[in-house]
Amino acid sequence: MSSLRFTNTITRRTEPFLPLKPGEVSIYCCGVTVYDLCHLGHARSYINWDVLRRYLIWRGYAVTFVQNFTDIDDKILKRAAEESSSMDEVSERNIDAFHQDMDALGILRPDRMPRATRCLDSIRGLIAELEAKGAAYSADGDVYFAVMKHAGYGKLSGRDLNEQQENAAGRVADAEEARKRHPFDFALWKRAKVDEPSFPSPWGDGRPGWHIECSAMVREELGDTIDIHLGGADLVFPHHENEIAQSEAATGSELARVWLHNGMVNVGGEKMSKSLGNFTTIRALLQSGLSAMALRLFVLQAHYRKPLDFTPEALEAATTGWKGLNAALKLGENHAAALGWGDQTALSVEAVSAGLSANGPFEELEQRFIAAMDDDLNSSGALAVLFDLARPLRGLANRLDRGDQPDQPANELSEQHTRWMVLRELAAVLGLRSETNDSKPSDNDSVHGQAIEQAIADRKAAKQAKNYLEADRIRKTLSDQGIELIDKPGGLTDWRML
Repeated sequence: MSSLRFTNTITRRTEPFLPLKPGEVSIYCCGVTVYDLCHLGHARSYINWDVLRRYLIWRGYAVTFVQNFTDIDDKILKRAAEESSSMDEVSERNIDAFHQDMDALGILRPDRMPRATRCLDSIRGLIAELEAKGAAYSADGDVYFAVMKHAGYGKLSGRDLNEQQENAAGRVADAEEARKRHPFDFALWKRAKVDEPSFPSPWGDGRPGWHIECSAMVREELGDTIDIHLGGADLVFPHHENEIAQSEAATGSELARVWLHNGMVNVGGEKMSKSLGNFTTIRALLQSGLSAMALRLFVLQAHYRKPLDFTPEALEAATTGWKGLNAALKLGENHAAALGWGDQTALSVEAVSAGLSANGPFEELEQRFIAAMDDDLNSSGALAVLFDLARPLRGLANRLDRGDQPDQPANELSEQHTRWMVLRELAAVLGLRSETNDSKPSDNDSVHGQAIEQAIADRKAAKQAKNYLEADRIRKTLSDQGIELIDKPGGLTDWRML
């Protein structure tokens, strides 16, 4: 029996992980709707799931990781209308930005990244199957899933019908409500609207509903049943609940053996989200001078299922912690000759090796690392092991950085070399890589960020003094430089490059 255990949302238990095929793991991760830049909440999700993938690979599993793009959606169409551009232009720009942000955070690219607009045949085919089985019906060009036809509806979220009724109340327009047989029924296909992109179908021109897109992409890329389905806690209902219902109604098979959901990022006690306007983009954080690895460390300090509180103090603490860990990771890269370690090549975090490397005095530490990660991906426990490994290395690095000579006997330096090798390997499992000055924002970038922050402060002061002309002038000056200001609740202002 596997020692690896996950807290499965659908069973509400922490249970051993047993893949469908020994040694192989199929994973589907719900991706982004590409209408804007990614924020810290997205960073948290994808860092956590990147660590899951890395750990499974390190433990010797052959992992197939699929993550989608939702590239047609009301939000994308709204953004295109605001910009007088097109759905495709908005989607492509934000897909490029997504890759840039994820690459900066050291997140491995998925094996495959299907898009809703490139999966239309599978979507239409799945809807037709559901209709043929009586699980879906058409109404004036729309197609709805008949929720009451699926006996297991609600098993993921644990909601009863009364709770779902309350949840559904007021969420749809009266005209749509009138076309539905039951208030819980949800759209699989939406008939075409004037001046919106549409695609042909047996039910008339239109576009797919959000939920059916993921069901079709899971099936097309990985089959009827997969090992692990990933997403944020905010997707449990209705998205994942609906995904389960339509997939299992079509195939008669379990959609996913294990459902994992990460907790939300909170700001001032509220969930960080674009709809609330309290979000901070990944790009803005990195452009402000925050290290990508410090951000990764900040995320991994909390268990993936727990809420994560975003505060300047917490970021500063993560930055301080990363400086020490980074010093230890760079020891062999910067001082190999002085230590007699020979030529050292930095470990590639993209090529995490399977198997264990530790022996002797470090075997216990490595087993602690494994025990933490096996316990539902306890990343904070795993980080504690890294800091234990790093402590003497950091001290040695600091002395050598000052120009001191190593004063330890050869056998102790050899042991430190093994410690460093183990540290590098385990850090790579968490996606943590050493950073040089070149990997951080340049001095010019830092100065630029500081200038922007100062302009934001000046604008805030002008508004407080009711000098709105000056406040508008500052905003326009920044806009002319390609910098957009985003005012948020609580008097906060974020910025991004246009």
